[in-house]
Amino acid sequence: MSHISDLIATDIDQYLKVHEKKSLLRFITCGSVDDGKSTLIGRLLYDSKMIFEDQMTALESDSKKVGTQGGDIDFALLVDGLAAEREQGITIDVAYRFFSTEKRKFIVADTPGHEQYTRNMITGASTADVAVILIDARKGVLTQTRRHSYLVSLIGIRKVVLAINKMDLVDYDKAVFERILEDYRAFAARIGLTDITAIPLSALKGVNMLEEAAETPWYHGPSLMGYLETVDVEDAARQAPFRLPVQWVNRPNLDFRGFSGQIASGEIRPGDAIRVQPSGKTSTVARIVTHDGDLPVAVAGQSVTLTLADEIDISRGDVISRTDSPAHVADQFEATLVWMSDAAMLPGRPYLLKIGATTVSASVTEPKYKVNVNTLEHLAAKKLDLNEIGIVNVATDRPIAFDPYAENHDTGGFVMIDRISNATVGAGMLHFALRRSENVHWQAVDVAKDQRAELKGQKPAILWFTGLSGAGKSTIANMVEKKLYALGRHTYLLDGDNVRHGLNKDLGFTDADRVENIRRVAEVSKLMVDAGLIVMVSFISPFRSERRMARELVKQGEFFEVFVDTPLAVAEERDVKGLYKKARRGEIKNFTGIDSPYEAPEHAEIHLAAADLSVEAAADQIIGRLREAGVI
Repeated sequence: MSHISDLIATDIDQYLKVHEKKSLLRFITCGSVDDGKSTLIGRLLYDSKMIFEDQMTALESDSKKVGTQGGDIDFALLVDGLAAEREQGITIDVAYRFFSTEKRKFIVADTPGHEQYTRNMITGASTADVAVILIDARKGVLTQTRRHSYLVSLIGIRKVVLAINKMDLVDYDKAVFERILEDYRAFAARIGLTDITAIPLSALKGVNMLEEAAETPWYHGPSLMGYLETVDVEDAARQAPFRLPVQWVNRPNLDFRGFSGQIASGEIRPGDAIRVQPSGKTSTVARIVTHDGDLPVAVAGQSVTLTLADEIDISRGDVISRTDSPAHVADQFEATLVWMSDAAMLPGRPYLLKIGATTVSASVTEPKYKVNVNTLEHLAAKKLDLNEIGIVNVATDRPIAFDPYAENHDTGGFVMIDRISNATVGAGMLHFALRRSENVHWQAVDVAKDQRAELKGQKPAILWFTGLSGAGKSTIANMVEKKLYALGRHTYLLDGDNVRHGLNKDLGFTDADRVENIRRVAEVSKLMVDAGLIVMVSFISPFRSERRMARELVKQGEFFEVFVDTPLAVAEERDVKGLYKKARRGEIKNFTGIDSPYEAPEHAEIHLAAADLSVEAAADQIIGRLREAGVI
């Protein structure tokens, strides 16, 4: 028995060693709804002997219950794992599957066909080397075929298999195949897809899946599996300049300091000169350290720790490049942005931008246009809604190291994250740095904020009054300023209505305009704090994101959110300006509290139950809080 066990262990060990040496191909299947993506993947799993006996038994049983394939095995059931998918007969999530043949290992992403799940398709395509785009031979090139092809091109996939499926339903007609291929090539040429291999298939019947089939004697190209096993995928990451995004500063003891991460591209050797970005500091690689010992050379895909000849300041998120081909550094960019959130992208709204191991605050400063991916038409845009794709200008709060996405996917691709929910709301590709980001520099001055404040005998601060229209914000802010003036303090009051007569007179009351309104006022408030003033800002400012953005422009302790908490019924009853009546009659659109939301503060420094307080009492409460904080 021991001898048999040793033989089994040896066979397993040899199998694993052979398996390790196989190359890995990642590919994506996409197309319109019901083109047969899941059936195709299920057939590949079946033909590559990746189905266990109990799975096969369950598949045969489920196929009989579903009864959609006229007695044939429904291979789609192997992939459509979600109950909702089986009930609807469609794929609504990205399903990843692994399988292997004697020649290669594969990871395939089965992505949704519906337009509303475009974000899922982007996720699946982000790591793929090849795209298998399915077309129903009965329907030809459809809108969703063009949409997915555009997204494939956008992500940077250059090798496409045009799988013209369900040929059995058109009697394997060569003319149908050639007509679809001609239509597709005409569209693909417009988006830069030229490496196209068209294969006539019947995934359900297994025609041209493993080998050339008798049903298509007029076709002399590869089978689908034959193509996938032999397609040469260039290792672009090995050829690109060296990039190591630092994920961790490794300091186990005082005698060792290294910088760990996975090499995104290129290769590195001990003795190579490197540059750390965005700081620009330089040094030389001393060692390449791994768990299994030092390496003479490290290449893309390997996780390593570099030690340097010099003690220089490096943090998580920095990028290590070779000095002969450093990354770019900038804080303003043009980018393609795919919006993936139900809440629209609004210019000026602060988000988090994550690129590699770096996370910075960022906003879209200007949408240039959005793309109709069905016609490739450029359309004017002030915002981006769910699944829309736009060309935009992006600004970050500090310079970051990057490469154009076309040159390096790892250092040129990014995601945008909602600052409050931490949900991923967008994915993008950087094109280039805006020229002005390289030419505009901060001008140093000799008189600073502390000196200006000292001259006035006070600590500068922002009192940010927020609440519904008619809550009493401006009235209370005005009383607070009078009391501060009586105390000899230097102040200024920025009122929403007054600012809209000048600085913001070009803005309306859409969500996008409200965001820009607050962004401008927040920047002005920051300048006033820098001047040493106590500035009162009285704006509805309905969105938490923008109030948070304003807070983060100044130092901790310099921002006081004052929530003038007046119930809607009370504010509407006051209706000093008659705005609520107009809003109720539909004469004013996007009115906060009526047809536009108000997001109440969750942790305001000063919370005023304004309906229960006199103006004098509310102002005294604020003055008392400022005394406690040492502002006055």
